[in-house]
Amino acid sequence: MAAWLLDIILLCALSVGAAYLFSAAFGYDANSAQLEDHYARYETQYGVTFNITQDAYEAMTQQERNNYDTAYEALIADEAVLYTYNLVINQMLLITTLGILLATLLLEFAVPLLLKNGQTVGKKCFSLGLIRKDGVQMNTMQLFTRTLLGKYTVGTMIPAYVFLLMFWGNLGMLGTVILLALGIGQLVCLCATRDNAAIHDLLAG
Repeated sequence: MAAWLLDIILLCALSVGAAYLFSAAFGYDANSAQLEDHYARYETQYGVTFNITQDAYEAMTQQERNNYDTAYEALIADEAVLYTYNLVINQMLLITTLGILLATLLLEFAVPLLLKNGQTVGKKCFSLGLIRKDGVQMNTMQLFTRTLLGKYTVGTMIPAYVFLLMFWGNLGMLGTVILLALGIGQLVCLCATRDNAAIHDLLAG
């Protein structure tokens, strides 16, 4: 657990650093600021605030709601606003994907290749390593499969995308069900397999 925790901390730190570099390369901050300017222009024009809760919306008078709805309809009908919004969302997804991918490949694939025995930094610190089920040293393809399909796709990106979609309000209860299913699936694998193998270990053998 300590080795896993250390690897997670390093992965998060490296992912944030990589995402920052990709953000600068793609001009994300400028596009995000432009989107905020679009929102501010319509908020000033109609005298509303778009970033409100459902409770705040329901507490409005009928006239305030009508004004808010009119402002929102005008906002989403603006092609420049829609273009900038889609650009920001797509860049956010791309930056998140590439940042985590780069960090995962470095820490879970490149470092274990360098240290041998499938050792990450955390495993190296606690004298742990990875081997195949038959006791033979892992080959490069198995390590790559474990990293890309297991650690990156199943263990990181699916939960990350579900969290993002829940944050934007696109999944709701379904997102919670998916996260619970992944968590329960991981727990079942750890408890039911003879060698307590996680999903990424099962995928790579």
